[in-house]
Amino acid sequence: MSPATPGAPATPAAPGASATPGPATPATSAAASVSEASVAQPVGPVAPPPPVALVSGGSRGIGRAAALRLARDGYAISFCYRSDEESARQLGKELAELGAGSLAERLDIADGEAVRAWVTRTERDLGPITVAVASAGITRDKPMLMMSDQDWRAVLTTNLDGASNVCRAVLFPMVKRKAGSIITLSSVSGVYGNPGQGNYSASKAGMVAMTRALAKEVGRYGIRANAVAPGMIETDMTGALSGDQRDRAVAAIPLGRFGTAEEVAEAVSFLASDRAAYITGSVLQIDGGIVL
Repeated sequence: MSPATPGAPATPAAPGASATPGPATPATSAAASVSEASVAQPVGPVAPPPPVALVSGGSRGIGRAAALRLARDGYAISFCYRSDEESARQLGKELAELGAGSLAERLDIADGEAVRAWVTRTERDLGPITVAVASAGITRDKPMLMMSDQDWRAVLTTNLDGASNVCRAVLFPMVKRKAGSIITLSSVSGVYGNPGQGNYSASKAGMVAMTRALAKEVGRYGIRANAVAPGMIETDMTGALSGDQRDRAVAAIPLGRFGTAEEVAEAVSFLASDRAAYITGSVLQIDGGIVL
């Protein structure tokens, strides 16, 4: 609580001014008059607290763009990251510049207990979660013939188990409130399969199936669940492509270019909003036409 502001000192009489005789006014009467005048002042409506969006994998790439876009939509943002402290600090700074409250949590998205604790802290510190965006993901690309058990498990655990952890952690409070929007970041690799990405394609296809099943389960509670399936997007993942790989990818895209993380974030913003109030169980492809 802020300390009360001391009252202003009385203004002394101007030099040479004569006092006008009359009955003295008790100080308590003057204070009472000021108090009554203050109470009589009209009080404006109190602004409601901002809605809260929870974004996994929020410090980089599409997750970062989604966090910033939702902040511009008026949300307070809770985001998690695995290891990149500098990117997390930079995002927190940008969110503050937008006037958005934020909470940053370092955790392994595959750790269900840690995700549940993050959700609990978010609701305690920022307020009820209105929107949850499951965007954390990794790749370990190799042909299936050469893929190790470790590479298979790492991608499925982070991408699919991580999305499941987020969805299950936010569901109970959303069901209690009978409202909420869940958005999972899948991929066109999960829609049509991509050679050399058997583990990634399997994890993203699993996210699509999980999201559609979830939409059927929780629609009766006023909760919507949708997936966004980006194609070739300018992120750290596609930044690792060679020049030849990039040229071949662009040639396969009818719009002739890679998309941007901000373009995907626009889809997230739409699905989170009341503009998508009658949309659930959908897979919105942001891919420049690569899957037609």
